[in-house]
Amino acid sequence: MGSMGEAHAEARSSGLVALSGPVPPGFVRVGEVGVPVWPDGASPSLLEEYQIAAAPVERAGETRRVLACCLRMCWADLDAEPWPGVWAAVDDVLACYRTMVGRTDDSVRSWAVGALRRLHDTGWIVLSGFGTLRLGPRCVLWTADGHVQLRELMRRIAAPVPSGEVTPVVEARDEGPDEFGDLLGAFDERRRAELVAAFVAVETAAEPVHEARFAALRDPALRRALMEMLARRGRVLQQRRDAWISGYTDAYRVTSLPEAERAVLALVLVHSVAIPRAEGLLGEDTWLSQYPVATEELRRRTLLPIGELEAALRSLRQAGLIAQQKTNEEGAGGYVPGPQFHRLTRAARARLQEELILAAGPQTPLAVAIRAKRRRHEPATPDGET
Repeated sequence: MGSMGEAHAEARSSGLVALSGPVPPGFVRVGEVGVPVWPDGASPSLLEEYQIAAAPVERAGETRRVLACCLRMCWADLDAEPWPGVWAAVDDVLACYRTMVGRTDDSVRSWAVGALRRLHDTGWIVLSGFGTLRLGPRCVLWTADGHVQLRELMRRIAAPVPSGEVTPVVEARDEGPDEFGDLLGAFDERRRAELVAAFVAVETAAEPVHEARFAALRDPALRRALMEMLARRGRVLQQRRDAWISGYTDAYRVTSLPEAERAVLALVLVHSVAIPRAEGLLGEDTWLSQYPVATEELRRRTLLPIGELEAALRSLRQAGLIAQQKTNEEGAGGYVPGPQFHRLTRAARARLQEELILAAGPQTPLAVAIRAKRRRHEPATPDGET
């Protein structure tokens, strides 16, 4: 699999990572995939305690409700743990959702099916392709304390009688070695909790986290330990004035976007950042913008069929690479770079700027200079070729 940092970099890019051989530290293996675990049983829910916004989720309320209905139908024995649960019919989950929202029109089904697809893509459920589903690998991260709250929620959700035979899911979990024990063990309980809280915050917050919120961002000793925790996952701590956020180290260049999504993302960056920057509306070293590109403009500028364009926009929103903005009171929408662009290092921002120049004007003098610079920095082969 490579280094532990590479495994975590791949998992962060795709949500899950295929594992073979021993389970690396910081993972739990479910079937053939690995799920990264948080230290000390923490979870991103602690952001609520600090009143910090998490990265936005596509149709968040709707998606949570559909996940609750999946859990209600897959958790047959509330006295046991929810995972791995049982297989449930998709139609039963949709019936549970219709009862929950009190509506039966076609749009409700369409929304719910979209939420099921998002949950499947992010590892919260597994759709079989045969009209059934089960809880996904990420559900193993729910803690015992969380189970208590989930049981109370499940008892309040009315569920239909299963339409078919209830089939238990048979799948084992295998936890890897402790990842941060040597680092966290050097601190007392209070400082350990502060360190874990800061780790989760900088890894999951939508924007850089102000250091006043977390002692581990202000205290140099704790901050060094935090930087080491991040480094073990291929991450680096970045400062934005008095705020901090994590990002990939420049050693990891994870590119998992399909060609269509890369093309659409490039269009959004050109029209919402590069053009406003050329007009003097944006600074040189930022990839965040308040100048959205309209959906109609994207349709005019791409050869992708409308269905593929909409699918690419949906995937990019889900990954946090773009965000949708309202541009006027009439509700016309547009797209800008998403919260993931807060996490670019200075070197990554410069590299992205060069890539856009090469894409937008490959024959311009500036593009020629960029290619020449890159050739000079390419490592030489043993026979002297590059």
